[in-house]
Amino acid sequence: MIEDLESIFVTEQEIRERIEILGREITNTYTDADELTVIAIINGALLFTADLVRHIDMPVRIDCMRVSSYRNDVNPVQEPEIIDMLRLDLEGAHVLIIDDIMDTGHTSRRVIEEIKKLKPASVRFGVLLEKEGRREVKVKPDFVGFQIPDEFVVGYGLDFAERYRQLPCIGVLKPELQNPPTFV
Repeated sequence: MIEDLESIFVTEQEIRERIEILGREITNTYTDADELTVIAIINGALLFTADLVRHIDMPVRIDCMRVSSYRNDVNPVQEPEIIDMLRLDLEGAHVLIIDDIMDTGHTSRRVIEEIKKLKPASVRFGVLLEKEGRREVKVKPDFVGFQIPDEFVVGYGLDFAERYRQLPCIGVLKPELQNPPTFV
């Protein structure tokens, strides 16, 4: 699977080290909160969220939202579709939304709007990756793992057509592999 990558942007070790730092930053941000509610945007943020919450030093509740943004393509759709909503009551909660990548910002904006309707005490947003030069909507993450150039990346939760999520690093998928698979 690693051989399907043209290049590696972020190594496994770099991911581990940055997640520890982010965990401390998040803990320090919420010093006045009794607990934190973390919302993972799945499937992409599943690995990142699982590793990140282990480094947050306070009580944490976890829930997930499923949002479709790419639909087997390398470019995100304009209006992401929320497929599965939350189970937790967020009224009065301090909420941290975690996503794998911020590209155009459409998914982030849509998720933040939906969460705010549930009347939390606060809403912040964190991403593993922030892609440079692709923003179409005015949304800025509060926590960022890594800035990356405008390349199509996979690994550590990020996929292409539900493949490559299990890679321990993040890299650019070879262009010849960036076509949706056909099933017979």
